Amino acid sequence: MKLAVLFGGISSEHEISCLSAASILRNLDRTKYEIYAVGITRDGAWRYCPTCDVERIENGSWERMADLVPALLPPDRGVHGLVLLREGAAETVRLDCVFPVLHGAGGEDGTVQGLLELAGIPYVGCGVAASANSMDKSITKVLVEAAGVRQAKYYLALRHDFERGAEGVVRTAAEQLGSFPVFVKPCSQGSSVGVAKANNMLELAAGLTEAFALDDKVLVEEFIDGHEVECAVLGNREPVASTVGEIAPTQEFYTFDAKYKDESSKLYIPAHITERQIETVRRNALRVYRALGCRGLARVDFFVTHADGEVVFNELNSIPGFTSISMYPKLFDYEGVRYPELLDRLISFAREERHG
Repeated sequence: MKLAVLFGGISSEHEISCLSAASILRNLDRTKYEIYAVGITRDGAWRYCPTCDVERIENGSWERMADLVPALLPPDRGVHGLVLLREGAAETVRLDCVFPVLHGAGGEDGTVQGLLELAGIPYVGCGVAASANSMDKSITKVLVEAAGVRQAKYYLALRHDFERGAEGVVRTAAEQLGSFPVFVKPCSQGSSVGVAKANNMLELAAGLTEAFALDDKVLVEEFIDGHEVECAVLGNREPVASTVGEIAPTQEFYTFDAKYKDESSKLYIPAHITERQIETVRRNALRVYRALGCRGLARVDFFVTHADGEVVFNELNSIPGFTSISMYPKLFDYEGVRYPELLDRLISFAREERHG
């Protein structure tokens, strides 16, 4: 099977995409797949890596490899794959499947998924609408509310309003949420990028200013005092939910660095919550997954409150991290699904779906 693995990308999560892709490339069965590793530079250039040097992909130096080949993925269904530009000559590679390992904008937001739909190529993960709706946290909120799943109270702030009257936006957000602390989150950034905790009006104003440098829409959410837990979901029409894992970050909250660089953050599988709470998380994870129209995979994140054990939805990641310390593969490993088998299942689910 000819399988392309897309990594890198134009988002702020480029580095993490390379780490995830390296883990995936190490665990793909080379007797089953003819692998085309295609990196996307930070400025959007596509490059095929013939030697597929995993260590250089992992440490980010792949862009300086001497054998890189410019690559295109046209929407032309007659091509159904890659066009490689070797010394002025175009070579086409018909692909059986694509595995996008692109976190954040330009990869997790429905854009690459739309390209692959136009090209008619099966791909791992959520479709266009589910990707876009889970990337935009404000849209996720609306769909999850309609599904009847408890989530944090929130206020949606818009850049236009903030530029016209920042003080009014800060005051309205504080009034609607009622108390501090609160969290400030850009709507379409993943992996805690741009997230800030605000303990007062001044910190709220600073957090909004920082978040609006990254996005036109920003959520201000109530603080939920509880366990941070995650559930991995796998499948298409009959998805299954893993057991629940718990994160105990050594930093104040689960920041970008805590997720991907700080190995002192503790992961507990199963989470330190009751069996009843685990089942509630799993059930709600499936409800959110279906409400957003997901397929293939997603990681669904919740809080379980310390005060009364209430399960509160946080967010859904349609292309979760696959690094050596990432929760998604660890959760299914606990269930007895080893990393290579997990990748095989994801590719099988991709090829189940029709793409035109």
